Amino acid sequence: MIDFEPSEEQALIVETVRQFAANEIRPVARECDESRKLPDALLAQAHELGLVANALPESVGGGGERSAVTGALIAEELAFGDLAIALAILSPGLVALALADFGSEAQRSEWLPRYVGESFVPGALALVEPRFGSDPFRPGTRARRDGGDFVLEGQKCFVPWIDGDDVVIVIASEGDDTVKGFLVPRRAEGLAATPERNMGIQALPTVELSLDRVRVPATARLDDLDVRALVARGRVALAAAGVGVARAAFEISRDYAKQREAFGSPIAAKQAIAFKLADMAIEIDGARLLTWEAAWRLDQGKDALREASLAYDQVRRIALQVADGAVQVLGGHGYIRDYLPELHLRNARGFAAFEALALV
Repeated sequence: MIDFEPSEEQALIVETVRQFAANEIRPVARECDESRKLPDALLAQAHELGLVANALPESVGGGGERSAVTGALIAEELAFGDLAIALAILSPGLVALALADFGSEAQRSEWLPRYVGESFVPGALALVEPRFGSDPFRPGTRARRDGGDFVLEGQKCFVPWIDGDDVVIVIASEGDDTVKGFLVPRRAEGLAATPERNMGIQALPTVELSLDRVRVPATARLDDLDVRALVARGRVALAAAGVGVARAAFEISRDYAKQREAFGSPIAAKQAIAFKLADMAIEIDGARLLTWEAAWRLDQGKDALREASLAYDQVRRIALQVADGAVQVLGGHGYIRDYLPELHLRNARGFAAFEALALV
């Protein structure tokens, strides 16, 4: 039997995060986008909710409640408030969840406790590369063995770079067909970070990384990395976030259409607007179900790369389509910065290039 009803615990988590997104994230979304800054107090509040820490093993102080479906529900609600802030809040998982899945016992013991401490600690994962045909399964960044160390060379882009962390996981090719992750200190010699200026997610600082003979010890390698699982978890997280962005754009346009009158009646009563809103709602629900299916497969321990990729490909299209539709419904108001649809449209455009900016 198929059941799409969240459990009682999941429903409580969704309601808590939904209220947090509506009351704390949405009111500052525009200001953060304009200033290109993240509010430290807001990140601290989110950390207190334990959205990432609750998924980490109990042995390191986490809640031991790992669930990709729950992670997808959280990602959607956070992105409903604002995508850039959502990705910042979820960024600790880029290191913490990757280590929980693929790190050695020594690596987990050393690094994971910092993500369940009293303060918010962000995370960074370097996967995407600034080249045509960038492929997470065949990275151009190389790692070669040199005595007891590894030497890394290459470039990465779209790497979250929030102040407060001192390590980044770099995905690199070792040999012809082996892909591994490496824990690289942010201050490592030969590592240079150049700030990026993006069309959207402007509140989230991202950088292009250049690795010029960066040396790390052999103990920094994530020996058990499964790049298929890593990419699948990243695509599910981003698909869920994309659904949140689309839902936010839809609800703004729906409410506006009910209030805005033309020729004596709300524009929502006009067939062209009503049909557009109905199509938007249908597409969002369909994209959400694809995302949930992929997340469910992850929770069942199954290979979910195909389902995650299908969900993310669909969400990439739907998020942009719905955000653009919201701008159209608001007319001239949709184009100016006093209203949020233009922000959602800029953020939605980025899903065509995003990869592994969040994990579930």
